[in-house]
Amino acid sequence: MADEKREIERKYESDDSGLPDLTGAGPVAAVLDKGLMELDATYYDTVDERLAAAALTLRRRTGGADAGWHLKFPVAPGVRDEIQAPLSDTVPEEIAALVRSRVRDTELVPLVRLRSARDVRHLLDAEGVLLAEASVDAVTAERLSGGGGAAQWTEIEVELADGGDPALLDQLEKRLRKAGVRPSRSPSKLARALEQTAPGKRRKKTGPPPPVTAGDHVLAYLRAQRDALVELDPAVRRDLPDAVHRMRVATRRARSTLRTFGALLDRTVTDPLGAELKWLAGELGVDRDQEVLADRLTTALDALPPDLVTGPVPERLAAWSQTRHAHAHAHLTGVLDSRRHLALLDALDTLLADPPLRGAAGKKPDKALAKAVRKDVKKLTDAMEHALALPPGQDRDLALHEARKKAKRTRYAAEAATEALGTPASALTRATKSLTTLLGDHQDSVMARRTLRELAAVAHAAGENTFTYGVLYAGEEARAVATEAELPRRWKESGSKAARKAFGGGRRAG
Repeated sequence: MADEKREIERKYESDDSGLPDLTGAGPVAAVLDKGLMELDATYYDTVDERLAAAALTLRRRTGGADAGWHLKFPVAPGVRDEIQAPLSDTVPEEIAALVRSRVRDTELVPLVRLRSARDVRHLLDAEGVLLAEASVDAVTAERLSGGGGAAQWTEIEVELADGGDPALLDQLEKRLRKAGVRPSRSPSKLARALEQTAPGKRRKKTGPPPPVTAGDHVLAYLRAQRDALVELDPAVRRDLPDAVHRMRVATRRARSTLRTFGALLDRTVTDPLGAELKWLAGELGVDRDQEVLADRLTTALDALPPDLVTGPVPERLAAWSQTRHAHAHAHLTGVLDSRRHLALLDALDTLLADPPLRGAAGKKPDKALAKAVRKDVKKLTDAMEHALALPPGQDRDLALHEARKKAKRTRYAAEAATEALGTPASALTRATKSLTTLLGDHQDSVMARRTLRELAAVAHAAGENTFTYGVLYAGEEARAVATEAELPRRWKESGSKAARKAFGGGRRAG
């Protein structure tokens, strides 16, 4: 079973390779010598170094208190989340799953071996509580593939203790700098080893050139969504907050882009891919919709006066939420492991590597992109006017939900065109985001009322008092009425106004 911890550390180098006395730096009252330990780590990656390109490190290490498999995800400069699993001969499945979106069917091979003689010091406060660990590492690096060589260096590492105050690192760094110690030029031992043991001169990797044509802008937006899908895959597996939502949005953005800019990309190629993106968005929606409903209902229940809460409503709602989430998350993990999902990622890679561009893709972006977005604006306008003309009820609910889909598609189209079209596109993005938020609140209310009816039926069958479910239902009804009353004004003053102003004549503004 894998464990997880947050690692907050800084790396330094010094001409004399020594560790100055850190006693008295901030709250450090004592420095305890913990002796020398020998660490031996083999780092794994694909032959083309996909993990290293994403600043991920995967290693099998012996020696020290945490021997085992370690997978590190960057969070911020000097901050990484480390997933740990026990020692084994091969990469543990729970670790392999977290890099599957990048590795897929490619083999993970030993890339670099690092052996470190680590001289460790514990930094303690006046009560003897561990604040941080400082060490001097004498490192020997050996490249195991690619015909590279070896390298040696010494570095200083300071790692904050679990739950420690990050401000301590600033205080320690001030002391270190006074002693002539400077921050390391490499973010990690692996990065330094790859650079110093590479066969020949290591070429600096560069991204795609800035977009010029209409097709360039669309592909840049698609590439960003592909990257988000790959990056968010392990976050979804780890059940990190908002990960499912962000991955679902990236999926929808990619699908909407393929549909909106069909004049630039061959639909015979992109339509099957769009269908697979729709499938993935639907699978992600199961977990996301449950998450939204649970949060909405829990918030509403917590806001009720105690005398309006009768029966075991909090317990039933919590049990429903936990059970539904556990089932949805287990199913979603299976989806991410499926051949179908991996084939979708491969298909996105293929499209971006060899895009099926049509003639219009080579044109200047102003007119080509504006024309495509204008079509989405027209569809949104028709959908909103149709929905607002209907009387309150189920038909209007369905029509507003369809209008919300059109608003999202228009928003994503405007986002994709913003770099090329400037102010009109960014204004339309803001307006449609505001509109989708309001329409989303209305749809959430529809779904919440449906869920409350289901929960009330189960509670009634169990002989429980269902009064509170009725109170919550009435509250959701009132919110829906208020939202529908607000929609005409919001549409007229923001959405419709921005839509009318968008891309007049297809010229860039701003």
